[in-house]
Amino acid sequence: MSASSIIFGIHPLIELIKAKRRSIQTVYTTRPVPKAWGLIAGILPRHITVSYVSREQLTKLAGTPDHQGVVAAVDPFPFRKKFFDAQRFPVLVMLDGIQDTRNVGAIIRSAYCTNASGVILGKKNCAPLNNVAIKASAGLAEHMEIYESPSSAAAMQALKEQGYAVYLATCAGKDARTIEFKGPLCLVIGGEGSGISPQLLQAGQHITLAQKSADISYNASVAAAILLFMIGSQLKKI
Repeated sequence: MSASSIIFGIHPLIELIKAKRRSIQTVYTTRPVPKAWGLIAGILPRHITVSYVSREQLTKLAGTPDHQGVVAAVDPFPFRKKFFDAQRFPVLVMLDGIQDTRNVGAIIRSAYCTNASGVILGKKNCAPLNNVAIKASAGLAEHMEIYESPSSAAAMQALKEQGYAVYLATCAGKDARTIEFKGPLCLVIGGEGSGISPQLLQAGQHITLAQKSADISYNASVAAAILLFMIGSQLKKI
């Protein structure tokens, strides 16, 4: 069973069931069942097989002990096949070089909470949307429109063709508090250490979050959350 077909955790399974976008083959849990099992049992379709195994077996299936007593074999994640249309998806966030899967999940979680329209991931230079990322998103990735681009450069080209305004989160841009955001737009969040790819730095307006001093910086997912909140608030999306 590949990692791409396994999810784990209470909230990821709950949100997957609610989203109704991919099928569940088997749910694995323990006896006695976890305390939160009732939240799943109340919405789990009756035809789904529930298999009771040891915690050690759950850890082996999940690849981590962080499974909360629930693991499921499911269909692969339904990535978008076509790029976003600016009229239907006015607020996007693009992850450029994010290497930490938990940051990927956390940014997707913030994108959902701030009512962003979609997320762009790069196949080559971004951590994958695996079961760890889905757990970090609290399962909210199941509700998001997510597109995997061959590269960040290809995604940027598609954004320009669709007419998106691009805002690049950097350390030397214009104070984000002074920006009048205009949609349709895409917010680009760069890698944790390297920042935004050099080939993208001329692609849009640089914006920066105020901070105590220049020798520190926000975590990538925290910066994304703050900026997405600012954008969502200003554009009255939340």
